[in-house]
Amino acid sequence: MARFDLSESEWTIIEPLLPGTDGRRVGRPRLDDRRVLNAIFFVLRTGTPWRDLPERYGPPTTAYNRFNRWAKRGVWLAIFEALARALPGSLALIDSSIVRAYQHAAGGKKGVRITPSAVLVAD
Repeated sequence: MARFDLSESEWTIIEPLLPGTDGRRVGRPRLDDRRVLNAIFFVLRTGTPWRDLPERYGPPTTAYNRFNRWAKRGVWLAIFEALARALPGSLALIDSSIVRAYQHAAGGKKGVRITPSAVLVAD
């Protein structure tokens, strides 16, 4: 198990929410869902292209196809809601609208003086 792979407690919450866990299987045998989830999370966490997925996670096309199919079926929303209910400390979000960007932040114009929109005038 790699450092950021799903823990047992997370897997017990997620497993019943995945399609195909009801026992009805048709076609070829599926690659292990837990392995595919770990592959998807690896790509989302690292930003690596799907084709550069390490071999321990299986074929990258399998992970990519399941990611897309599950997104269309609403599986991801169900997973996130279930994890938020069961593990409230697992979600931490930062809203970029409250993060102050300073003058020297990337994309700032060089040589332009930033003036405040309201200026206090003393008598």
